[in-house]
Parts: sequence; structure tokens; C-alpha cells
Amino acid sequence: MNFSPEERIALFIDGANLYATAKSLGFDIDYRRLLSAFRKKAYVLRALYYTVIAEDQEYSSIRPLIDWLDYNGFTIITKPSREFTDAAGRRKVKGSMDIELAVDAMELAQYLDHVVLFSGDGDFRSLVEAIQRRGRKVSVVSTIATQPPMAADDLRRQADHFIDLADMEHLIGRAPDERPQRKPDEGDEGDEEYEDIEDDGENAEGRY
Repeated sequence: MNFSPEERIALFIDGANLYATAKSLGFDIDYRRLLSAFRKKAYVLRALYYTVIAEDQEYSSIRPLIDWLDYNGFTIITKPSREFTDAAGRRKVKGSMDIELAVDAMELAQYLDHVVLFSGDGDFRSLVEAIQRRGRKVSVVSTIATQPPMAADDLRRQADHFIDLADMEHLIGRAPDERPQRKPDEGDEGDEEYEDIEDDGENAEGRY
């Protein structure tokens, strides 16, 4: 990772996209280790985690993760998802945090030396370019180790540095015996599917 100890950095985590990327690589992320790994490299001013949640559900599988992150050094930004039923009768939930992440990144950029974006979504290319025009470096964390790659090519080209999540597994991966055991009633909820409202990709955190 290309950081200097004196650099002020912020982590902007597209929760749904990061979950999908880690899942495609076959490992779970230990967020305590993730934050620690970056704190060893630079001064982490903020670690922001963005996700949509189903407010009307009595239990959401993402809530335990959100609660843990909120008490352990992360700033959580959420908004309600939108639910609908498709033509096949499957229940789907759509939502996107792209605008919220972009606005926060632009506002915080003036206080930072280096922005770290956890997303492979090509829609963020313009955001990366705008931050660079302010004289800040941008690192993108995603992967090209899957087929197809999770990181958009134009986003990789725009970034100052690209960090492949596959290369970070030994630093931030959760050991198999540390993964939370799912209770019998915490399985997939019917035919519910989560999608990003912008690109209709299946990019939801689901479980942790």
C-alpha cells in the first residue's frame, strides 16, 4: 500500500460493493483488522461506511455489523432501501449510496492528503478525477482477480494507486473459526434480492 505515516487519509467504503467483492474472492472481511492495517500505514482521519438498510423489517441481517462498526471507529451512513416485486414475483430491494459518498468525499478532501475508495464501481471515476484536481491522491480498493473483474477499467486507470483486495486477504481476512455462526432463523429471507439502484448489480452486504 502506497502511504506515508504523515499522510492524512480517509476510508470511503461502499459497503455493498465491498461485500460483493470479498464474497467473489471467497473470504470474509475482519473490519477491526482492516482499520488497523490502514492505521499502521497513515493517519486515518475518518473511516466511513455506506449502506442501505430495510427500515421496515423487524430484523435485518446487516444491523449487527452496522452496530459493531458504529462502536469501533467507523462512521456509518445509511438510508432506507426501496422494495418492489419484479415481474417474476421476486421481492427485491434497491438502493444506492453513491451520491452520499461522493458529497462526503468532496467535502472532506480539503482536510486530507489521500482518499481511499473501497469500490470498483466505474461511476466513481468522475469523483476520483475531481478529488485529484484538488491535489489529493486517490487509491481504489477492489479486485481484478475475478472473472469478470469487480473493478471497472476506467476507474483503475483514473486512480493514483490500485489496491487489489485479493492481495489484502492475509491482512484483513477473517479466520474461518472467527466467522459468526448463523442461527437457523437467520438464513436468506425468501426470494429477496438486493440491487444497486444505479447499475442494477447485485451488490448488497447480505451477511457478515
